[in-house]
Amino acid sequence: MAREAILKKIIMFLCGFALSGLVEAGDKNLEDFAKSYFKAWQTSQSPNASKKDLEHYLSFLADDVGHQHLPYDPDDSRSPEGKEQFRKGMTYYLGTHTSYEAKLDKVVTGHNVIVITYSTSSSGKHAHTGQVINQSYDTMEVLEIDKEKVSVIRKYSK
Repeated sequence: MAREAILKKIIMFLCGFALSGLVEAGDKNLEDFAKSYFKAWQTSQSPNASKKDLEHYLSFLADDVGHQHLPYDPDDSRSPEGKEQFRKGMTYYLGTHTSYEAKLDKVVTGHNVIVITYSTSSSGKHAHTGQVINQSYDTMEVLEIDKEKVSVIRKYSK
């Protein structure tokens, strides 16, 4: 009987160890995804960004992606045309930066959630007004992941 109890404990320990490896592998995959997502975003903001760069960034997003960026975009609801709205908005501003730098500071992953923090500095002309805009800010994005795509983006900037 004591052997059975010891055997059960060993099996439980090995199962727990195996499961923790799966969780870590999942977190590592989310971390790799986050770094690739950020690199695609960064490239889509560069002065020489192309439509191909934009489409690469959009490939990370679900078709019905929701987006919130207070105070500009307060509604994070997913909608069937979410990715298309991103495409339209980002195409309008594509290539308007004259300089753009971004540095990924931190990646935190959890159950189907990625939090990234990064700093950016940019200059450019507003696509509509032609006004020169210089910006520098820190951002935190909370990315909800559904079926290996970003389904909701919540953006917080200082």
